[in-house]
Amino acid sequence: MDSFAQQRRPIDNSISLADVRAQVHKLEAELREKDIPLSGRIIQVCHYLPVTCAFTRRPRPEDIPSPPATPPAKASDIPPSPVESQHGDSALPAPRGAAPEKPSSQWSLAVRYGHSAMVSGIDSLAATHEQILVGWTGDIQASSAAVPPLAATAASGPADPPTSKVPVNELSEDDKKELETLLQEYKSRDEPQDGKKIHYVPVWLDDKDAHGHYDGYCKQTLWPLFHYLLWQDVATEYASADTHWAPYAAVNAAFARRVAEVYRPGDLIWIHDYHLLLVPSLLRQTLPDAAVGLFVHTPFPSSEVFRCLPRRKEILDGMLGANLICFQTYSYSRHFTSSCIRVCGYEVTSRGGIDVQGHVAAIGYCPVGVDADRVAKDTLRPGIQPKLDALRALYEGKKIIVGRDKLDVVKGVVQKLRAFEKLLQDYPQWIGNVVLIQVTSPALTDSPKLERQVSELVAHINGEYGSLDFIPVHHYHQTIKKDEFYALLSVADLGVITPLRDGMNTTSMEFVISQERSKKSPLILSEFMGISSNMTEALQINPWNLSEVAAAMHRGLTMSDEEKLRRHQQLYKTVTTHTSHTWAAMLAKKLLERLGSQNMARQTPFIPKPELEKHYLKAKKRLFLFDYDGTLAPIVKVPSAAVPSKETLEALEALTADPKNVVYIISGRDGEFLEQHLGHIKNLGMSAEHGGFIREPGQSTWSNFTESLDMSWMSEVLEIFKYYTERTTGSHIEVKKSSITWHYRSADPEWGLFQCHQCQDLLENNLARKRPIEVLVGKKNLEVRPLAVNKGEIVKRILYFHPDAEFVFCAGDDKTDEDMFRALLLFQQGATKARLDPPLSVTLLAASKDEADQYRPVDLAIERDAVFTTAVGHSSKRTLAVWHVTTPEEVVEHMLHLVRAADEPSAAGSSNL
Repeated sequence: MDSFAQQRRPIDNSISLADVRAQVHKLEAELREKDIPLSGRIIQVCHYLPVTCAFTRRPRPEDIPSPPATPPAKASDIPPSPVESQHGDSALPAPRGAAPEKPSSQWSLAVRYGHSAMVSGIDSLAATHEQILVGWTGDIQASSAAVPPLAATAASGPADPPTSKVPVNELSEDDKKELETLLQEYKSRDEPQDGKKIHYVPVWLDDKDAHGHYDGYCKQTLWPLFHYLLWQDVATEYASADTHWAPYAAVNAAFARRVAEVYRPGDLIWIHDYHLLLVPSLLRQTLPDAAVGLFVHTPFPSSEVFRCLPRRKEILDGMLGANLICFQTYSYSRHFTSSCIRVCGYEVTSRGGIDVQGHVAAIGYCPVGVDADRVAKDTLRPGIQPKLDALRALYEGKKIIVGRDKLDVVKGVVQKLRAFEKLLQDYPQWIGNVVLIQVTSPALTDSPKLERQVSELVAHINGEYGSLDFIPVHHYHQTIKKDEFYALLSVADLGVITPLRDGMNTTSMEFVISQERSKKSPLILSEFMGISSNMTEALQINPWNLSEVAAAMHRGLTMSDEEKLRRHQQLYKTVTTHTSHTWAAMLAKKLLERLGSQNMARQTPFIPKPELEKHYLKAKKRLFLFDYDGTLAPIVKVPSAAVPSKETLEALEALTADPKNVVYIISGRDGEFLEQHLGHIKNLGMSAEHGGFIREPGQSTWSNFTESLDMSWMSEVLEIFKYYTERTTGSHIEVKKSSITWHYRSADPEWGLFQCHQCQDLLENNLARKRPIEVLVGKKNLEVRPLAVNKGEIVKRILYFHPDAEFVFCAGDDKTDEDMFRALLLFQQGATKARLDPPLSVTLLAASKDEADQYRPVDLAIERDAVFTTAVGHSSKRTLAVWHVTTPEEVVEHMLHLVRAADEPSAAGSSNL
């Protein structure tokens, strides 16, 4: 994918929940047929558990004061009863088989409000999947009186208002276990009655870390940034974007540990929102085979904004540990892809994923909805109609515009009020005939400056356009009850929701559902909302353009009933089709599709040192075949700076010093570079330009495989590369003796990639069909080379001349290195012996045809288990290699380990003499 070419796919409005669930069921059956493990469980990782926890310490025996001593009883004239005489005690006997009385619970649970769309989506998945919901407990409230522990399942709110907080470090392990046991029994009111179990698993966080994470890094750094504000724009004092990084990282690590504890092979893991962006990468390290999805509920900003974040690379790398990253809209996914390309230099695969050292993270989008059935039922609540009638009576003869927002800087309340003032200025006929009812609920953090600004603006509009019997703006800064909220949405003649930035806004969807039984009134939406791309029949505006918003208000208020009905029907269909239930099922479907893709189907295991060492020590002759860039030296922006490290040189010198070892560097570099940095190592063989040249160990001259080939194509390729170099600032051409390469590492990453695809298309569809050449896409480069020359041919040549080798270690990181791994697939299925025909790289250097014909097939001494083909990169990288290591440093470390292992027996032998 590249942002210059790919178009946004339209959302399918015809899909139903039943269809999605059927597709999920079909995918699971197909995966099980392929022997891909599936447990039928989904682990949902959210910042908060959907319950609040209150704690009341149970009195301990030592805390209860002892009563005064009982005085001695006087002798009685009344004889004892028969029962007393039998039992020797006045107490009645305990019923047979009765359990000892359970002490009352110290914990009480209640519903946590907020994130209703996400929670209802998770609840709906219980119809088809067992789930584990992992989340923070939130602050533990201290309750003044005991409350029935499961009251929350039926109650609509906390039965006993908490009085203060209980520090987590004051809770004992027994207290925590008691809550975990209680949560196992908890069932929310929205879970399907006949559905599968949702297990609630608490994450215990240190209070300081928890608040540094949420109130600090999340709310002061990430949330503003994702809404196009920098941290200094929202802070009241000197702000640093790094102040709370340590608690953010610590909390993410705690979540990852907790998920690893409950994980079983075959589980699907979905991580939710910006609070936990490091968890995917941490899970990838501990659970490399897990299927991990990340859904970002907030907007994702343009790369030009995101790159301001000091910890930008850590955040992106954390997210890219997931197999699938989903956003609300296509534009957010494109911004993320652009950030990965520009900030980290990662490449985009042909299918739009991000390639991180072979691990491909797929990118997608899936808009969240509301629980439409639940909202529709809520609009029928008996308390709504009286309030609806009262509002109609109060504002009889006037049009009602309704807005409901958090009093937050990005919600655009100030701009909305100014646009309403503009409406009264530009369309004076509305003065006295329209009112704006604006409800603002308190934000998480108070903003006295914004509150004052809104109050002053309301007072100004009312003073300018109001009268004794008419107040144009009614502003209520309070949290309103559900009945009042739905009455307000139902009575409206126009809904106006105009945030400056927002992800999913539930009020807009609740407005549409409320209007189904009411006036079918139109809706004005900001084009900067994530949901606006789906709700195309709303009147979409730029909230900064006051004249445009005022004109839209006028149009909405004067719209014909036919147009209102047409727009409403389309919006209602969208809102009731793309619900929170469909969203949750779609996430499960997308991750299952990812699980079945070729990239995830096979995980390459990490190379086992004991096995490697055993075959190395046993062999009388060993072959080492190494790529250079990305294998012995890390990839760098300037190719000339990729010099071998001290450890690399030490390992190569030690390996070549052993007469049992034959060591080759098989690189795409030219011979001059290899001689400059590695030429001083005696007995090191080298192959340059992807197999175009070879210098045997102990020799100083190079053999050229291309001398007998037609190389006239190079001039044509050079002209094409020059054309693209002129149009791609920062790109350059590297002409070698046997190949020609176009590099765009220093160009604009997205433009460079786009030009690379264009150039590749031109070469493959025109020149490559007429000439004996192949086109290779490398890391930030495009290379053209002869068909007869590649690294695999060199590997075959080395094997052909060393048929007695009993151990082969071959390492590479690039697509060109797959030729080496392919050449080492020596054994037919079930065969124990391998035979090698004379390769092209042997016959090409023959002086005559007669000499070439003298070469005969050879039998190889190597055993199947002694061939160690090793890809450098992630375990999920698509490769023909049998093993993998993660970094070039690990390749060097394995080489040094083998050298030391060979030295230890000899050292032990000499000490015994």
